[in-house]
Amino acid sequence: MRKLIYGMNLTLDGYISAAGDDIGWSGPPSDELFQWWLDHERASGLSLYGRKLWETMSSYWPTADQRPEATEAEIEFARAWRDTPRVVFSSTIGEVGGNARLVTGDAVAEIARLKAGDGGFMSIGGATLAGAALRAGLIDEYVIAAHPVLVGGGTPFFTALDGWIGLDLVETRTFPGGVVLSRYETRR
Repeated sequence: MRKLIYGMNLTLDGYISAAGDDIGWSGPPSDELFQWWLDHERASGLSLYGRKLWETMSSYWPTADQRPEATEAEIEFARAWRDTPRVVFSSTIGEVGGNARLVTGDAVAEIARLKAGDGGFMSIGGATLAGAALRAGLIDEYVIAAHPVLVGGGTPFFTALDGWIGLDLVETRTFPGGVVLSRYETRR
């Protein structure tokens, strides 16, 4: 069975984006934090995206390595991003390109099916999609890169739950700029 990891950058008050889907507070990341996310992308066997995250990432990363101002790390991330297979869950977009396939049906059933298969860990991103997987008990690990900024509202990292979920701290690291990355495993 594959491990499912939900990880994103978020504000100290728990949002992955501020009002209006603004993620300007999160960047640019330090070289060290960017390298951590690059290593995570390289290790992922499959990435699961909700529509908003797909639209954000696919508008930049497919050609980011071709930009004259791209850093070596950005070039590496763009290549890793393109190489990582992904599944995009949406009922409103018609197609996805690159190394992705679109699922328009029951996201929880498809995630459970993928999780039951073989392969490296799967990463999941996007609050709505991850919220559905969270409520279904499918997430094994959480990666929280908390940035020292308060935005007061927006899209929360965690959605409403039906009950408590116990977690065990696995790792904590501090990056330049005061970003604290914490990894938690779901207590089973």
